[in-house]
Amino acid sequence: MITLKVKDMDIASGGPLVAIINEKDAEKMDFHHLDRIKVIYQGKIETVVIDIGKSEKAVPIGGIGLYEEVLDSLNVVDGETIEIMPARKPLSLDFIKKKLDGFKLSKNEIDQIVWDIVHNKLSAIELTYFVAACYSHKLDSRETTLLTKAMVAHGEKLKLNRYPILDKHCIGGVAGNRTTMVIVPIIAAAGLTIPKTSSRSITSPAGTGDTMEVLADVTMPIERMKKIVEKTNGCIIWGGSLNLAPADDKIIKVEKPLAIDAESQLLASVIAKKASVSATHLVIDIPCGNGAKLSNKKRALQLKKDFEDITKRMGIKTKVLITDGKQPIGNGIGPCLEARDVLWILKNDRRGPADLRKKCLMIAGVMLEMAGKCAKGKGKEIAKEILKSGKAYNKMVEIIKAQGEKIINPEDIKIGKITYDVVAKKKGVVKKISNRSISKIARVAGAPENQGAGIYLYKHIGDKIKKGEKLFTIYCYSKHKLDFAKYALEKLDGVVVK
Repeated sequence: MITLKVKDMDIASGGPLVAIINEKDAEKMDFHHLDRIKVIYQGKIETVVIDIGKSEKAVPIGGIGLYEEVLDSLNVVDGETIEIMPARKPLSLDFIKKKLDGFKLSKNEIDQIVWDIVHNKLSAIELTYFVAACYSHKLDSRETTLLTKAMVAHGEKLKLNRYPILDKHCIGGVAGNRTTMVIVPIIAAAGLTIPKTSSRSITSPAGTGDTMEVLADVTMPIERMKKIVEKTNGCIIWGGSLNLAPADDKIIKVEKPLAIDAESQLLASVIAKKASVSATHLVIDIPCGNGAKLSNKKRALQLKKDFEDITKRMGIKTKVLITDGKQPIGNGIGPCLEARDVLWILKNDRRGPADLRKKCLMIAGVMLEMAGKCAKGKGKEIAKEILKSGKAYNKMVEIIKAQGEKIINPEDIKIGKITYDVVAKKKGVVKKISNRSISKIARVAGAPENQGAGIYLYKHIGDKIKKGEKLFTIYCYSKHKLDFAKYALEKLDGVVVK
């Protein structure tokens, strides 16, 4: 074994365990970029990936630079002495290559891959190859079930002494569509349990986690989440803040820059998160239409069948809904604008978008029927009564306060002060509103990083419009962002009037 002196690099990799050694030491020990070494300190051992430092300024000869994840794991500090020795590459690399070659994976192979992902044994490049392999060679239902179970097993689980436990999920791809934040308080107000974990944006102007964060804290440990659910019946929390199916969160980080959703990983990702909160009844929303994530009805029906198959194997009662995804749902696109829409609906304010309200009531109605809260065909009526009575709004206020209140009054939500109105160039009817284009413009305007940035729609498909009438308004925080948004507007077909 070789002894080296620790240098704290003051850098975090965001996951993988990384160390840097001087190129002269690397040459002497015959180490190369991305080789593995075991780092040993006071009986603790971590296997890390190495990078090579070209100068003594980076890492001196006889030293080893450690990233934050390695320092924390070994509980070692700058200036301490550690030992290193060569280590073999993770077993899962052979299994990832096997999948890249188009072969099926066994239970043990999938377990090993997930274990290595959770314990940061794979570099970002290696994890990317796994995502790419599953994208190119779709996992079959057996492999997907095994991946789902492995994701659940290698993470924490929310255990609640309740039945039924409800959950819902939308596969995304539709701008706006902030149904969760209306459905959760309706279901919770009905006396049912719905511990909702949600995602942040990957390629959209806002995820539910981003929008809920305008109103309350969404980052918390599982113990606090459990207390909130036991007190209020529900919550809306960012799943990435919890150790529920942590492999999924690491995979999502890789998918984000690639802007891909491997279908088998999408299935495993969704269902693992639901199993991790002990869900017994689940509604899946698959928007389908031109510009949605799924534009082909045949593919939507196949995904519906896949969801039903995997959830049946997992013991979760599931209803899959194929919904209209040909245009944005709601008026606000971006965290603050969407949060305002949600509160307006919950407060029965006339400014609440009718299309979003209608969809929320439909899904909530299905969930109430699944849970045995009412007879089949009566769920939507019950959901509407809970909403109209103010019980859903009061429940949302209770949840917001339990999660660390930021804003409750929609009029207190601050949106971008720099605006630009996009108006109709001619009289006609709105024939198309592109989800992709609207989402792109809203992101270029600053959403979701700038919470108050985004787009507010005034018209939807089928609406008549006069020349000069507003189609939508772009909201930004800077002139610079607005210039970018205007440029994107020139290149994209956001709203088509004929």
